[in-house]
Amino acid sequence: MNIDELVKKYVLQNAIEHNGKAFSKSVLGRLLADYPKFRANIMEIKQRVEWATDEINHLSPTKQKKLIEKLGFVEKKIKSEKKGIGELPGVTIGKFVVRMAPNPNGALTLGHARPAILNYAFAKKYKGKFILRFDDTDPKHKVPEKKFYTWIKEDLKWLGIKWDKVIIASKRFKLYYKYALKLIEMGKAYVCTCDREKWKELRDDRQPCPCRKLSPKINVKRWKKMFLKNGYKEGEAVLRIKTDLENPNPALRDWPAFRIIENPEHPLKKARVWPLLDFQSAIDDHLTGVTHILRGVDLQISEKRQKYIYQYFGWNYPVTITIGKFSLAGLVLSKSKIKEGIKNNIYKGWDDVKLGTLRSLKRRGIQPEAIRNMILDIGVKTSDISISMKNLAAYNRKLIDQKANRYFFVSHPTKIVIKNNKRKRVAIPIHPHKKKKRILYVGKVIYVNAVDFENYRNMEIRLKNLFNIILKKETKITTIKNKSIPKIHWVPSSFVEVRVLKEDKMVKGYAEKNLQKEKVGSIVQFERYGFVRIEKKAKNHIIAIFMHQ
Repeated sequence: MNIDELVKKYVLQNAIEHNGKAFSKSVLGRLLADYPKFRANIMEIKQRVEWATDEINHLSPTKQKKLIEKLGFVEKKIKSEKKGIGELPGVTIGKFVVRMAPNPNGALTLGHARPAILNYAFAKKYKGKFILRFDDTDPKHKVPEKKFYTWIKEDLKWLGIKWDKVIIASKRFKLYYKYALKLIEMGKAYVCTCDREKWKELRDDRQPCPCRKLSPKINVKRWKKMFLKNGYKEGEAVLRIKTDLENPNPALRDWPAFRIIENPEHPLKKARVWPLLDFQSAIDDHLTGVTHILRGVDLQISEKRQKYIYQYFGWNYPVTITIGKFSLAGLVLSKSKIKEGIKNNIYKGWDDVKLGTLRSLKRRGIQPEAIRNMILDIGVKTSDISISMKNLAAYNRKLIDQKANRYFFVSHPTKIVIKNNKRKRVAIPIHPHKKKKRILYVGKVIYVNAVDFENYRNMEIRLKNLFNIILKKETKITTIKNKSIPKIHWVPSSFVEVRVLKEDKMVKGYAEKNLQKEKVGSIVQFERYGFVRIEKKAKNHIIAIFMHQ
């Protein structure tokens, strides 16, 4: 079998798998895995793969399929697992209610996007309601900030999510106090004033503390005393929900529902007695008619705690669907780590490109539709899921590849002098599938990438869309004929300086001046480099954010 035909086969299969866009690194890896003998000539094979990739990526998907048939190869059928959100149990069409309940103590991350997108998709599917609820009742450890209430709404709108109702938990304290008092009067909750360490010892021994035996009447008085400035101090009294002290899980034994916080840091609420999340969430889910909850595996303890409240009041607990943890390899999703990093100047803000926040992904040029499509394809899974930027890039590429204009950009530029060049200009398609062309004015001086110069020094190469030269500092045109030789991109002596911000560094280089016609926010492809988003156009340079290849 001809080596070039074999390489084309692998490139074509890769292109067809990725919506007409082959990736030379993936092709090379698969080829070497199937034919280990090629490792002895890896540089030659690598060059052949790159040439074929460049050629095939300029063909339409239809032409790619015809070519693979012409070569006598059968298009590889990709087996894929069943995708989609599936069905939920216990649904009544038109009476379906779900909620997303973020804490406004940070910007939304890709991890938050998953339950938001799934909940909204189910609400539309079952003609139900989607509630946005701000669980902002922890002014001590997860302190809310005013800007995040707005940011969260903006991020959800960017994702294409519309809510039917907004609830802010910190504005509903009277309701929480009302139900807490009812539980005390029913003998299902009590105010505990025991020393914290002593209480833990009793709990671990499955023994009741002295406060548990007090009458509802005394506990009502204690409850009221919690609200007085001259009453209990912070840490001296806690309202607990009575549960089963024999429960094998200590976290379920008489869990705390309210605490005193004397100097709360909160942008919207000043109070002395604050509900803890499990109590607040249980009351709100019932009062807002939530029928189904998508809950992370790390919050399963909340369901077991809250069911005591539902049992005491005779309520039906929502149908709960457990989903595994969701992470993006290489990017930070933890709000606490992000806050610490911003504080220590490790990150420049919530949209730093090292982060997995929605604001960071938006800044990079990731399309909200790409995030939605990926999460909906993954669906509801109980197992933990870790995706890479490559996974997200594959979804994003399908959306931007057909519309992103192409330009030449060289990082670490190396100057080349072409002595016998008489060509003044060249017209190059702005996109492989568009008729519009961009004009590059050519002189005797051009710039190429330093890595290309070192890899192909003294070899005949083709300057893309131009002519062939022997690659060295001073050279001459050998021919204008397009041959099977390495093809590299280049930039003329009239250029614009570009700074490309990547996750780990800033890359400086030159781009053709046509790039200046693009607006801030435009997504373009630097040929043989990757997709970028134009972030800023200064007088003497352009700043772009690297997206992916």
